[in-house]
Amino acid sequence: MDTGSACGHDLPGLGGLCGQSGGSVNAGMAQSKGWVRRYFKAFCKGFFVAVPVAVTFLDRVACVARVEGASMQPSLNPGGSQSSDVVLLNHWKVRNFEVQRGDIVSLVSPKNPEQKIIKRVIALEGDIVKTMGHKNRYVKVPRGHIWVEGDHHGHSFDSNSFGPVSLGLLHAHATHILWPPERWQKLESVLPPERLLVQREAE
Repeated sequence: MDTGSACGHDLPGLGGLCGQSGGSVNAGMAQSKGWVRRYFKAFCKGFFVAVPVAVTFLDRVACVARVEGASMQPSLNPGGSQSSDVVLLNHWKVRNFEVQRGDIVSLVSPKNPEQKIIKRVIALEGDIVKTMGHKNRYVKVPRGHIWVEGDHHGHSFDSNSFGPVSLGLLHAHATHILWPPERWQKLESVLPPERLLVQREAE
């Protein structure tokens, strides 16, 4: 909108001066250059303010991400490889490492710091969980950690493989499915019935 407004002012002014004397044309051109210079400065100021704000928003508040793989089926990507869900990741909700059992979260992979994974929180610190394929049948989640799993057991690389996850690896809380349109919905924080805890830490 600003660019169109500036162009609309500059171009007719120059065109309207074409039939006047050289002195008037030069004055008009100088005035036009002044407009362009002021507009360019204003644009640069706006740009260098807007970009840090946008980066801060994406880093601190929220962003969107496409989910790959089958580990969270049927909650995410129920159509398999035919389509991928796009989810809203809320960074702000986990800024104090506050999560609940049943939350779907993204986190840095404990095995590959370059990779983000998305799982469901099954247990919090102090909880005792009955594992599924872990070397220990029962695990008490240590302080400052959570136990995460994919909904599609047997197709998920999760805490049953790498154990409890440090809260410091939390990246965001997945709150909504945004795409495809027919899949738009809020993601509820629920525990699968088969993953009820052996013992919960007193709250």
